[in-house]
Amino acid sequence: MPPEQALACGRWVKLICGASNQDLAAIEDLCGLYALAGVHCIDVAADDAVVAAARRGLSWAREQRPQLSTPWLMLSLSDGEDPHFRKAWFDPSRCPPDCPRPCARVCPAEAIPAGAGVSRERCYGCGRCLPACPLGLIEARSHGLDATAVPELLARLRPDAVEIHTSLGRGEAFARRLEQVAASGLPLRRLAVSCGLEAGAGAASPRPGVGPRELASELWQRFALLRRHRFLPLWQLDGRPMSGDVGDGTAHAAVNLLLALRQLAPPGPLQLAGGTNGRSLPLLRQRSGGPQSARRVAAGVAFGGLARRLLAPLVLEAERRGRRLLDEPSLWPQALTLAQQLVSPWLAADG
Repeated sequence: MPPEQALACGRWVKLICGASNQDLAAIEDLCGLYALAGVHCIDVAADDAVVAAARRGLSWAREQRPQLSTPWLMLSLSDGEDPHFRKAWFDPSRCPPDCPRPCARVCPAEAIPAGAGVSRERCYGCGRCLPACPLGLIEARSHGLDATAVPELLARLRPDAVEIHTSLGRGEAFARRLEQVAASGLPLRRLAVSCGLEAGAGAASPRPGVGPRELASELWQRFALLRRHRFLPLWQLDGRPMSGDVGDGTAHAAVNLLLALRQLAPPGPLQLAGGTNGRSLPLLRQRSGGPQSARRVAAGVAFGGLARRLLAPLVLEAERRGRRLLDEPSLWPQALTLAQQLVSPWLAADG
Protein backbone atom coordinates (compact mmCIF):
# COMPACT_ATOMS: atom_id res chain seq x y z
CA MET A 1 0.00 0.00 0.00
CA PRO A 2 1.45 3.43 -0.93
CA PRO A 3 2.36 5.65 2.05
CA GLU A 4 -0.27 8.36 1.49
CA GLN A 5 -3.01 5.75 1.18
CA ALA A 6 -1.81 4.08 4.38
CA LEU A 7 -1.98 7.42 6.22
CA ALA A 8 -5.51 7.99 4.97
CA CYS A 9 -6.87 4.63 6.13
CA GLY A 10 -5.07 4.17 9.46
CA ARG A 11 -2.55 1.55 8.33
CA TRP A 12 0.62 3.65 8.34
CA VAL A 13 3.73 2.11 9.93
CA LYS A 14 7.06 3.86 10.34
CA LEU A 15 10.39 2.40 11.36
CA ILE A 16 12.52 4.68 13.53
CA CYS A 17 16.16 3.75 13.05
CA GLY A 18 17.18 6.45 15.54
CA ALA A 19 18.11 10.10 15.07
CA SER A 20 21.51 9.40 16.65
CA ASN A 21 22.03 5.86 15.37
CA GLN A 22 25.11 5.54 13.15
CA ASP A 23 25.51 1.75 13.18
CA LEU A 24 25.62 1.50 9.40
CA ALA A 25 25.55 -2.29 9.14
CA ALA A 26 22.53 -2.56 11.42
CA ILE A 27 20.72 0.31 9.68
CA GLU A 28 21.18 -1.41 6.31
CA ASP A 29 19.77 -4.67 7.70
CA LEU A 30 16.86 -2.99 9.50
CA CYS A 31 15.83 -0.94 6.48
CA GLY A 32 15.90 -3.91 4.14
CA LEU A 33 13.93 -6.23 6.38
CA TYR A 34 11.33 -3.77 7.64
CA ALA A 35 10.76 -2.51 4.09
CA LEU A 36 10.11 -6.11 3.07
CA ALA A 37 7.77 -6.44 6.07
CA GLY A 38 5.69 -3.57 4.71
CA VAL A 39 6.55 -0.35 6.54
CA HIS A 40 5.64 2.87 4.74
CA CYS A 41 8.40 5.12 6.04
CA ILE A 42 11.90 4.78 7.44
CA ASP A 43 13.21 7.52 9.71
CA VAL A 44 17.00 7.92 9.95
CA ALA A 45 19.63 10.42 11.03
CA ALA A 46 20.40 13.32 8.72
CA ASP A 47 23.81 11.96 7.77
CA ASP A 48 25.31 11.03 4.40
CA ALA A 49 26.64 7.62 5.44
CA VAL A 50 23.42 6.69 7.28
CA VAL A 51 21.26 7.62 4.29
CA ALA A 52 23.50 5.62 1.97
CA ALA A 53 23.17 2.58 4.26
CA ALA A 54 19.39 2.96 4.40
CA ARG A 55 19.16 3.13 0.62
CA ARG A 56 21.31 0.02 0.26
CA GLY A 57 18.84 -1.79 2.49
CA LEU A 58 15.90 -0.53 0.44
CA SER A 59 17.59 -1.68 -2.77
CA TRP A 60 17.98 -5.16 -1.30
CA ALA A 61 14.27 -5.22 -0.42
CA ARG A 62 13.31 -4.28 -3.99
CA GLU A 63 15.53 -7.06 -5.31
CA GLN A 64 13.61 -9.56 -3.19
CA ARG A 65 10.23 -8.15 -4.17
CA PRO A 66 10.31 -5.94 -7.30
CA GLN A 67 6.64 -4.97 -6.89
CA LEU A 68 7.33 -3.56 -3.42
CA SER A 69 5.93 -0.10 -2.71
CA THR A 70 9.09 1.72 -1.65
CA PRO A 71 8.89 3.33 1.80
CA TRP A 72 9.52 7.03 2.17
CA LEU A 73 12.90 7.98 3.52
CA MET A 74 12.53 10.53 6.34
CA LEU A 75 15.36 12.51 7.94
CA SER A 76 15.20 13.62 11.57
CA LEU A 77 16.17 17.12 12.71
CA SER A 78 15.70 18.95 15.98
CA ASP A 79 15.03 22.58 16.83
CA GLY A 80 17.01 22.40 20.09
CA GLU A 81 18.31 20.15 22.85
CA ASP A 82 16.57 16.79 22.59
CA PRO A 83 17.16 13.30 24.04
CA HIS A 84 16.91 11.82 20.55
CA PHE A 85 20.01 13.80 19.54
CA ARG A 86 22.61 12.77 22.10
CA LYS A 87 25.25 10.14 22.77
CA ALA A 88 26.41 8.63 26.03
CA TRP A 89 30.11 8.96 26.87
CA PHE A 90 32.51 7.94 29.63
CA ASP A 91 36.22 7.35 30.12
CA PRO A 92 36.67 3.59 30.68
CA SER A 93 40.03 4.17 32.41
CA ARG A 94 38.12 5.64 35.35
CA CYS A 95 36.03 2.50 35.87
CA PRO A 96 37.05 0.36 38.90
CA PRO A 97 38.50 -3.02 37.84
CA ASP A 98 35.82 -4.86 39.82
CA CYS A 99 32.88 -2.85 38.44
CA PRO A 100 30.00 -5.19 37.45
CA ARG A 101 29.22 -2.78 34.57
CA PRO A 102 25.47 -2.32 35.07
CA CYS A 103 25.66 0.22 32.24
CA ALA A 104 26.35 -2.56 29.74
CA ARG A 105 23.51 -4.70 31.10
CA VAL A 106 20.88 -1.99 30.61
CA CYS A 107 22.07 -0.84 27.17
CA PRO A 108 19.54 -2.02 24.54
CA ALA A 109 21.92 -1.18 21.69
CA GLU A 110 24.78 -3.27 23.11
CA ALA A 111 26.88 -0.15 22.67
CA ILE A 112 29.09 -0.68 25.76
CA PRO A 113 31.45 -3.60 25.02
CA ALA A 114 33.53 -5.22 27.76
CA GLY A 115 36.53 -3.18 28.85
CA ALA A 116 35.68 -0.23 26.64
CA GLY A 117 33.67 2.96 26.59
CA VAL A 118 30.54 3.70 24.59
CA SER A 119 30.50 2.79 20.89
CA ARG A 120 29.53 6.09 19.29
CA GLU A 121 28.19 4.35 16.21
CA ARG A 122 25.78 2.09 18.10
CA CYS A 123 24.62 4.47 20.85
CA TYR A 124 21.30 6.11 19.98
CA GLY A 125 20.90 8.16 23.13
CA CYS A 126 18.24 6.35 25.16
CA GLY A 127 19.99 7.42 28.37
CA ARG A 128 19.40 4.24 30.36
CA CYS A 129 23.08 3.88 31.17
CA LEU A 130 23.32 7.30 32.83
CA PRO A 131 21.59 6.45 36.13
CA ALA A 132 22.94 2.87 36.03
CA CYS A 133 26.55 3.89 36.67
CA PRO A 134 27.18 3.61 40.45
CA LEU A 135 29.90 6.30 40.25
CA GLY A 136 28.05 8.69 37.94
CA LEU A 137 30.80 8.58 35.32
CA ILE A 138 28.53 8.59 32.27
CA GLU A 139 27.44 11.81 30.64
CA ALA A 140 25.22 12.70 27.71
CA ARG A 141 26.69 14.72 24.87
CA SER A 142 24.21 16.46 22.61
CA HIS A 143 24.69 17.05 18.92
CA GLY A 144 22.82 18.78 16.16
CA LEU A 145 23.13 20.26 12.69
CA ASP A 146 24.38 23.79 12.23
CA ALA A 147 21.75 26.04 10.69
CA THR A 148 23.84 26.80 7.62
CA ALA A 149 24.32 23.09 6.86
CA VAL A 150 20.65 22.09 6.72
CA PRO A 151 19.51 23.40 3.30
CA GLU A 152 22.51 22.00 1.41
CA LEU A 153 22.40 18.66 3.25
CA LEU A 154 18.71 18.13 2.49
CA ALA A 155 19.14 19.19 -1.13
CA ARG A 156 21.96 16.67 -1.48
CA LEU A 157 20.30 13.74 0.29
CA ARG A 158 16.82 14.38 -1.17
CA PRO A 159 14.64 12.65 1.44
CA ASP A 160 10.93 12.12 0.83
CA ALA A 161 10.03 13.63 4.20
CA VAL A 162 11.57 15.47 7.13
CA GLU A 163 10.75 15.27 10.81
CA ILE A 164 11.46 18.09 13.26
CA HIS A 165 11.67 17.14 16.92
CA THR A 166 10.40 20.04 18.96
CA SER A 167 9.35 20.76 22.52
CA LEU A 168 7.00 22.99 24.44
CA GLY A 169 8.09 26.61 24.40
CA ARG A 170 10.34 26.31 21.37
CA GLY A 171 8.11 27.93 18.77
CA GLU A 172 10.71 30.45 17.58
CA ALA A 173 13.40 27.78 17.29
CA PHE A 174 10.98 25.61 15.30
CA ALA A 175 10.26 28.50 12.94
CA ARG A 176 13.99 28.98 12.29
CA ARG A 177 14.56 25.28 11.61
CA LEU A 178 11.55 25.19 9.31
CA GLU A 179 12.96 28.12 7.32
CA GLN A 180 16.15 26.10 6.82
CA VAL A 181 14.18 23.09 5.58
CA ALA A 182 12.19 25.28 3.19
CA ALA A 183 15.43 26.80 1.86
CA SER A 184 16.42 23.36 0.53
CA GLY A 185 13.69 23.69 -2.09
CA LEU A 186 12.66 20.04 -1.74
CA PRO A 187 9.05 19.07 -2.57
CA LEU A 188 8.58 17.01 0.61
CA ARG A 189 5.75 14.51 0.83
CA ARG A 190 5.25 15.35 4.53
CA LEU A 191 6.78 17.48 7.26
CA ALA A 192 6.44 15.52 10.48
CA VAL A 193 6.39 17.28 13.85
CA SER A 194 7.44 15.16 16.83
CA CYS A 195 6.37 16.50 20.21
CA GLY A 196 5.10 15.32 23.58
CA LEU A 197 4.43 16.76 27.00
CA GLU A 198 8.04 16.71 28.20
CA ALA A 199 9.52 19.95 29.47
CA GLY A 200 12.64 19.63 27.32
CA ALA A 201 15.75 17.61 26.65
CA GLY A 202 16.01 14.57 28.86
CA ALA A 203 12.84 15.30 30.81
CA ALA A 204 11.27 12.17 32.27
CA SER A 205 7.89 13.68 33.08
CA PRO A 206 5.58 16.45 31.83
CA ARG A 207 6.15 20.02 32.88
CA PRO A 208 3.94 20.84 35.92
CA GLY A 209 0.68 22.41 34.88
CA VAL A 210 1.06 21.45 31.23
CA GLY A 211 -1.45 19.12 29.61
CA PRO A 212 -3.04 18.25 26.27
CA ARG A 213 -4.60 21.68 25.75
CA GLU A 214 -1.27 23.43 26.10
CA LEU A 215 0.36 20.95 23.73
CA ALA A 216 -2.46 21.38 21.21
CA SER A 217 -2.03 25.17 21.35
CA GLU A 218 1.65 24.81 20.45
CA LEU A 219 0.85 22.38 17.64
CA TRP A 220 -1.57 24.92 16.17
CA GLN A 221 1.29 27.45 16.17
CA ARG A 222 3.46 24.94 14.30
CA PHE A 223 0.58 24.26 11.91
CA ALA A 224 0.37 27.95 10.94
CA LEU A 225 4.08 27.89 10.08
CA LEU A 226 3.71 24.70 8.03
CA ARG A 227 0.84 26.22 6.06
CA ARG A 228 2.94 29.31 5.35
CA HIS A 229 5.53 27.06 3.69
CA ARG A 230 2.88 24.76 2.15
CA PHE A 231 4.12 21.67 3.95
CA LEU A 232 1.66 18.86 4.63
CA PRO A 233 1.83 17.95 8.35
CA LEU A 234 2.15 14.65 10.14
CA TRP A 235 1.83 14.88 13.93
CA GLN A 236 4.01 12.39 15.80
CA LEU A 237 2.72 12.36 19.38
CA ASP A 238 5.61 11.22 21.56
CA GLY A 239 4.03 9.53 24.56
CA ARG A 240 7.11 8.16 26.30
CA PRO A 241 10.23 8.75 24.22
CA MET A 242 12.52 5.82 23.37
CA SER A 243 10.86 3.33 25.71
CA GLY A 244 8.90 0.88 23.54
CA ASP A 245 11.36 -1.89 24.38
CA VAL A 246 10.99 -1.37 28.15
CA GLY A 247 7.68 -3.20 28.58
CA ASP A 248 4.06 -3.41 27.49
CA GLY A 249 2.99 -0.75 29.98
CA THR A 250 4.68 2.00 28.00
CA ALA A 251 2.00 1.68 25.31
CA HIS A 252 -0.44 3.47 27.62
CA ALA A 253 1.47 6.77 27.45
CA ALA A 254 1.35 6.90 23.65
CA VAL A 255 -2.32 5.90 23.40
CA ASN A 256 -3.40 8.22 26.23
CA LEU A 257 -1.71 11.20 24.60
CA LEU A 258 -3.25 10.52 21.20
CA LEU A 259 -6.76 10.10 22.60
CA ALA A 260 -6.41 13.30 24.60
CA LEU A 261 -5.29 15.25 21.50
CA ARG A 262 -7.63 13.87 18.86
CA GLN A 263 -10.28 16.59 19.29
CA LEU A 264 -7.76 19.37 19.98
CA ALA A 265 -5.00 18.89 17.40
CA PRO A 266 -4.75 20.84 14.13
CA PRO A 267 -5.58 19.19 10.79
CA GLY A 268 -3.33 16.36 9.70
CA PRO A 269 -2.80 12.68 10.55
CA LEU A 270 -1.97 11.74 14.13
CA GLN A 271 0.65 9.03 14.65
CA LEU A 272 1.50 7.08 17.79
CA ALA A 273 5.12 7.12 18.94
CA GLY A 274 7.16 6.98 22.13
CA GLY A 275 6.57 3.74 24.03
CA THR A 276 4.89 1.94 21.14
CA ASN A 277 5.07 -1.85 21.03
CA GLY A 278 2.92 -4.93 20.43
CA ARG A 279 0.32 -3.72 22.94
CA SER A 280 -0.27 -0.38 21.21
CA LEU A 281 -2.87 -1.51 18.67
CA PRO A 282 -4.96 -3.71 21.02
CA LEU A 283 -4.96 -0.92 23.60
CA LEU A 284 -5.94 1.69 21.02
CA ARG A 285 -8.80 -0.49 19.80
CA GLN A 286 -9.99 -1.10 23.35
CA ARG A 287 -9.86 2.59 24.32
CA SER A 288 -11.31 4.01 21.09
CA GLY A 289 -14.26 1.65 20.62
CA GLY A 290 -13.09 -1.01 18.18
CA PRO A 291 -10.93 -1.61 15.10
CA GLN A 292 -12.68 0.84 12.77
CA SER A 293 -12.72 3.60 15.37
CA ALA A 294 -9.04 3.03 16.04
CA ARG A 295 -8.20 3.57 12.37
CA ARG A 296 -10.19 6.82 12.34
CA VAL A 297 -8.42 8.07 15.47
CA ALA A 298 -4.84 7.14 14.59
CA ALA A 299 -3.25 7.28 11.13
CA GLY A 300 -0.68 4.77 12.30
CA VAL A 301 2.32 4.07 14.44
CA ALA A 302 6.09 4.45 14.64
CA PHE A 303 8.20 1.63 16.09
CA GLY A 304 11.70 2.36 17.29
CA GLY A 305 13.45 0.65 20.18
CA LEU A 306 11.39 -2.53 20.06
CA ALA A 307 11.74 -2.86 16.28
CA ARG A 308 15.51 -2.66 16.61
CA ARG A 309 15.76 -4.93 19.63
CA LEU A 310 13.71 -7.70 17.99
CA LEU A 311 16.26 -8.09 15.22
CA ALA A 312 19.40 -7.26 17.21
CA PRO A 313 20.44 -10.86 18.04
CA LEU A 314 20.31 -11.86 14.37
CA VAL A 315 22.07 -8.66 13.25
CA LEU A 316 24.87 -9.37 15.73
CA GLU A 317 25.11 -13.02 14.69
CA ALA A 318 25.57 -11.94 11.08
CA GLU A 319 28.23 -9.45 12.17
CA ARG A 320 30.08 -12.22 13.98
CA ARG A 321 30.13 -14.12 10.67
CA GLY A 322 31.57 -11.04 8.98
CA ARG A 323 28.51 -10.48 6.78
CA ARG A 324 25.42 -8.33 6.71
CA LEU A 325 22.21 -10.04 7.82
CA LEU A 326 20.67 -9.43 4.41
CA ASP A 327 23.28 -11.74 2.86
CA GLU A 328 22.69 -14.61 5.30
CA PRO A 329 19.83 -16.78 3.94
CA SER A 330 20.03 -18.93 7.05
CA LEU A 331 19.23 -15.88 9.22
CA TRP A 332 17.31 -13.16 7.43
CA PRO A 333 14.04 -15.11 6.95
CA GLN A 334 13.88 -15.46 10.76
CA ALA A 335 14.39 -11.72 11.10
CA LEU A 336 11.71 -11.02 8.51
CA THR A 337 9.22 -13.15 10.42
CA LEU A 338 9.90 -11.15 13.59
CA ALA A 339 9.50 -7.86 11.73
CA GLN A 340 6.24 -9.03 10.16
CA GLN A 341 4.84 -10.06 13.53
CA LEU A 342 5.30 -6.49 14.76
CA VAL A 343 4.13 -4.71 11.61
CA SER A 344 1.40 -6.94 10.16
CA PRO A 345 -1.41 -6.20 12.67
CA TRP A 346 -1.37 -2.57 11.52
CA LEU A 347 -1.44 -3.57 7.85
CA ALA A 348 -4.31 -6.06 8.13
CA ALA A 349 -7.36 -5.32 5.99
CA ASP A 350 -9.82 -6.79 8.53
CA GLY A 351 -10.16 -3.51 10.38
